[in-house]
Amino acid sequence: MATLLLRLVGPMQSWGTTSRFDERDTGKEPSKSGVLGLVAAALGIDRENWADLEPLCRLRMGVRHDRPGIPKRDYQTAQQVISADGSKIHDTAVTTRHYLADAAFLVGLYGADRDLLARIHAALGDPVWPLALGRKSYVPSEPVWLPDALVDMDLREALSSWPPIATARPHQGRAPWVLSIESADSTGLMKMDQPLSSFAERRFGPRFVLSEVLDVPVQTGA
Repeated sequence: MATLLLRLVGPMQSWGTTSRFDERDTGKEPSKSGVLGLVAAALGIDRENWADLEPLCRLRMGVRHDRPGIPKRDYQTAQQVISADGSKIHDTAVTTRHYLADAAFLVGLYGADRDLLARIHAALGDPVWPLALGRKSYVPSEPVWLPDALVDMDLREALSSWPPIATARPHQGRAPWVLSIESADSTGLMKMDQPLSSFAERRFGPRFVLSEVLDVPVQTGA
């Protein structure tokens, strides 16, 4: 069993799971469907390719909140929008987009297939398609790839022992880390972001997550 760690840092991130056209939400941390979409882009897995996506879905995921980010929202307009039933055309549609500003997350993917994790690690360093933090326009400000990030540890140990990937802003103070770990059974908070099909079909099921708080290690030196 091994864990692969990813660094998700950017000025804007959005990890929605219940979005409609005119209201795009975001969760407080990366969704599993969003992270696997990023990994699929790195590997060059097409949206309709379930055969290659399915092994990724068997991996368990964990998230460490190094810098939680600030919830924000943006307004966008679209012209000549056709309604879902095709009955009419709206001259102008206003949409609300929620996102996290200045967030930093350490994500772990855990499983028995070390070769798969090694292929993901290599692909993150040389992705087939551009990587994004939930939406195509939300690009990472630091590489998602981390050196020596494939470790022979369980998910919790790997996430709790890795050095900080970001510092708190002066106004935030030294807050503890929140650690969210996907449980191996049906215990914890249910999230509807487990892919059950290709991304083209967009079918998602439940998974369960347990959260805890960790002390941030004291940093010394420069």
